[in-house]
Amino acid sequence: MRDVLDDLIGWWQAGETVGMGTVVATWRSAPRPAGASMLVGPDGTAVGSVSGGCVEGAVYEEAKDVVETGEPTLERYGVSDDDAFAVGLTCGGILDVFVESVSRESFPELGEVAESVENHEPVAVVTVVKGPDDRLGRRLVLWPDRESGTLGLQRLDDAVAADARGMLAAGRTGLLHVGHDGERRGDDLTLFVNSFAPPARMVVFGAIDFAAAVARVGVFLGYRVTVCDARPVFATPKRFPDAHEVVVEWPHRYLQAEVDAGRIDERTVLCVLTHDPKFDVPLLEVALRIPVAYVGAMGSRRTHDERESRLREAGLSDAEIARLSSPIGLDLGARTPEETAVSIAAEIIAGRWGGSGERLAGIEGPIHRTAERAEPAL
Repeated sequence: MRDVLDDLIGWWQAGETVGMGTVVATWRSAPRPAGASMLVGPDGTAVGSVSGGCVEGAVYEEAKDVVETGEPTLERYGVSDDDAFAVGLTCGGILDVFVESVSRESFPELGEVAESVENHEPVAVVTVVKGPDDRLGRRLVLWPDRESGTLGLQRLDDAVAADARGMLAAGRTGLLHVGHDGERRGDDLTLFVNSFAPPARMVVFGAIDFAAAVARVGVFLGYRVTVCDARPVFATPKRFPDAHEVVVEWPHRYLQAEVDAGRIDERTVLCVLTHDPKFDVPLLEVALRIPVAYVGAMGSRRTHDERESRLREAGLSDAEIARLSSPIGLDLGARTPEETAVSIAAEIIAGRWGGSGERLAGIEGPIHRTAERAEPAL
């Protein structure tokens, strides 16, 4: 919904009713992730995409019907690879799309949700996408410290809120299955938790030319990018115009302060480009002992060997050192700062989704490595 939120809130504020289809689950090589949304406006305008074009026509017609009837529906699109083209989902993936009508009456909290997204305040929208007719489409909106709406029963709200806030803290969007009254071992209700967490952070240490390219790619990937260096002559906004902020501080002090302030989480990626022992060894002592998504350090293999020896002398364990990606990046043959930035970004993406870094043309199996091979029931 984030991609279509501006259009959605405009129609909502005007008092219009909008049809909205949202991907709530995917399997195999589905083209769009859970949370991708498509709108059908009051004038028939289509905004957004749930499949990159494969089944938009079917969702469009379903959304128009839902606006007329007011009855939400869960639709599944996709068949086997051999027959997919005839149906329209050419990739052979499987999508579950929840189609509903959105208006001031059906979603009174939308204005607050849009404000929270704009202000980078964490918020999760929980919707019943499968269950009894009296629960289908009910919604609970959760912030870290408050909530609005109801799924129909206080015990259910309490149970779902606890689990959904855990997903929100991790920035995870997906399904929850609970019993009618919130029993965690039940499956009477299927709920879609759409998490709108602040952007994940990328912190780039070392104000060098490679850092400018890494910052640019980081912003392109959706990270909130910080460049940090202890040298004020180099760490300037003019040299790093793409970064969201440039900080002059010793790297290890800055990182520890951000950890203590709770601004570093399991989605954070750390790129250490200083390749100077007086900077990177104290920094890596902190970085390799905190739960983050990625820690990479630039340098030659000789630099890496010397760095590893210094880290062992500093007391880091084999398991902690094994978390370090060094030399940083994938083997793309990169030479320029821009090419190196792509190499680093490729390693971060591969680590996030379980990719091998090999050419897709040379391997078999699903393109999306986290996708399920078997089709589960929903």
